[in-house]
Amino acid sequence: MSIRHGLLALLDQGPRYGYQLRTEFEARTGATWPLNVGQVYTTLARLERDGLVVPAGEDEEGHQFYAVTDEGRAELRAWFDTPVPRTNPPRDELAIKLAMAVTVPGVDVPAVVQGQRRHSIKALQDYTRLKARALGGESRPGGAGEPGSDLAWLLVLEQLIFQTEAEVRWLDHCETRLAQQAEVEQARAAEARDSGEAPAPTRFGRRRTKA
Repeated sequence: MSIRHGLLALLDQGPRYGYQLRTEFEARTGATWPLNVGQVYTTLARLERDGLVVPAGEDEEGHQFYAVTDEGRAELRAWFDTPVPRTNPPRDELAIKLAMAVTVPGVDVPAVVQGQRRHSIKALQDYTRLKARALGGESRPGGAGEPGSDLAWLLVLEQLIFQTEAEVRWLDHCETRLAQQAEVEQARAAEARDSGEAPAPTRFGRRRTKA
């Protein structure tokens, strides 16, 4: 997630202080990716260091405002114009968990898959309900905001729906892989029995239970 460019996009519409940036970022994304004020000010410090924002005075309450520079606008336009690269995909905790699970003895891998599927299906149902409310005119989390923010929230919701649907399909695929591996291990165990060897334990043989 590019907090850096998200803050630049907000500052491109006018000077803001840290808490405003946090509130507007979360409002436009429906609080899908919560920020803390520390993250915001750390990012602002880096943007200022890089010449992309500058301090723009304080209000009567002592809030420090920041404004985007010409270099910052150029950076923002380049971000909008450049596709998000897939050469270095983000680390996916679920993929890492399953990759580790199939290599660590004692882990009930089918149970891990089934538990995640139940969780993902529930999340998908929740996202779908939120989308129905958004399409029905219900305000997004955070209430009214800038023009287009409701559309922004809807787009974020739909991305979450598509992503979760893909995750459920991938989990189904993982279960198929586990079943195939179980068949291979069972065949090896049968060969071992026929040859008088002690068969290795099978780890991937549990069938799917209903969610």
